[in-house]
Amino acid sequence: MKFATKAIHAGQEPDPTTGAVMTPIYQTSTYAQKAPGDHKGFEYSRGTNPTRQALEACLAALENAKYGLAFSSGMGATDAVMKLLQPGDEVITGNDLYGGSYRIFTKIYMKYGIKFHFLDLSKPENIEQYINEKTKLVWIETPTNPTMQIIDIEGIAKITKANNILLSVDNTFASPYLQNPMDLGADIVMHSVTKYIGGHSDVVMGALLVNDDELYKQLWFIYNACGATPGPQDAFLVLRGIKTLHLRMKAHCENGARVAAFLKTHPKIDKIYWPGFEDHPNHDVAKRQMRDFGGMVSITIKDADLQETYRIASRFKVFTLAESLGGVESLINHPTSMTHGSIPKDEREKVGVTDNLLRLSVGVEDIEDLLADLEQALS
Repeated sequence: MKFATKAIHAGQEPDPTTGAVMTPIYQTSTYAQKAPGDHKGFEYSRGTNPTRQALEACLAALENAKYGLAFSSGMGATDAVMKLLQPGDEVITGNDLYGGSYRIFTKIYMKYGIKFHFLDLSKPENIEQYINEKTKLVWIETPTNPTMQIIDIEGIAKITKANNILLSVDNTFASPYLQNPMDLGADIVMHSVTKYIGGHSDVVMGALLVNDDELYKQLWFIYNACGATPGPQDAFLVLRGIKTLHLRMKAHCENGARVAAFLKTHPKIDKIYWPGFEDHPNHDVAKRQMRDFGGMVSITIKDADLQETYRIASRFKVFTLAESLGGVESLINHPTSMTHGSIPKDEREKVGVTDNLLRLSVGVEDIEDLLADLEQALS
């Protein structure tokens, strides 16, 4: 099946009891057994729930993966991957990273003896000098949050496979509509389902997608044992959101391109980060591994201090100043005080996450309204 068909049908069959076309919300914590161990594949909803199972099958299909696991948040999914590691293991990751990922790596898992290397991953070979017998995982996101760095997934995967290292890719910014890391050699794909996949700013959820049977068994054990699993109502809402993912992503990309073009020549904008520009670093890689360039755009305000940046961020009328991204509504975010506040200032600024940087999640409203809002807010 092609993408749009999978989004609407994968993992979902009419309910055998009633013929309901939409997957029912199985709002139950437990399941009747004829005798101990004699059940219909469901025992307790922390481990398995029919609504969640349908969602996991759909997510796996969208990422061309064999298995899917849904978590109660993107951080719950990230945490599960970290629990594959042992004290003394080492992880290579990027120097432009979602603040929540940086926080869990440095504030939680460093305490358990895991070492993290935060590198410039613009060239795959940059990881080679950091690989040793203790290196167990490379964790990347591309495009990165918030400076839209593009990392060559296939190039990194060739190195990790040659060294028997797991490669996990946070595919949140691209969504499976624009990019499929599994096809490029990733071992694990992570999503904050909260964002583009859910798409309506009404669910918090995460997901992991894998192909390897043994890796799936390890992650499923963590998923069930630690219990960061979502309820059936949230699974139902995400299944509903997925059915329009392809339509929404087309609109996000179209509006994102228009907004980026408008801002690139605006006199109040100093720098703009959007991978669709030919002069964006690794644009050629983005063109090769992505189907389009998405609706995320970051900008720095020319000659603006923190107070002026706050003033501009608070002037929007159509864009909403808020955390998160990927919903149908346009959002504007100030990373240094919001999503990336847990990263030390000197570390943020090394990669351009400065006090005058704003991150835009371009929604699917009428483009003329969005451009007019940008113009008035920047005036």
